Amino acid sequence: MNVGVAHSEVNPNTRVMNSRGIWLTYALGVCILHVVLLSIPFFSVPVVWTLTNVIHNLGMYVFMHAVKGTPFETPDQGKARLLTHWEQLDYGVQFTSSRKFFTISPIILYFLASFYTKYDTTHFVINTASLLSVLIPKLPQLHGVRIFGINKY
Repeated sequence: MNVGVAHSEVNPNTRVMNSRGIWLTYALGVCILHVVLLSIPFFSVPVVWTLTNVIHNLGMYVFMHAVKGTPFETPDQGKARLLTHWEQLDYGVQFTSSRKFFTISPIILYFLASFYTKYDTTHFVINTASLLSVLIPKLPQLHGVRIFGINKY
């Protein structure tokens, strides 16, 4: 019995990225982060772009690929508690519009950061490592792989 549950989803965490306005909110959050970093007077434009890229990718890695479980009490008998948010997204179905958006957005930010840093070697290496840190965990072959081996659900 789900007392106080006002949704019809077994796991609302699976559909939250498809909700109305979430992509716009996400993009505005990245833009606000960039503007806040630009307002710091001793940061140059290339440093700001690299910081925006690294902070965005660090946040995406933590919230999408490191944290497991749901903030909701779900009636799925604990199946979701072992999955990251990325693995729960759209019930694990690959190549949905949400998954495409959250895969393409760090790539676009990477290209912007690379362009505005004029492909400086230091910034390029940092931005590339940051991009790979969020793209590699998104590969479907890595779902269920943990640090200490393979954990199939």
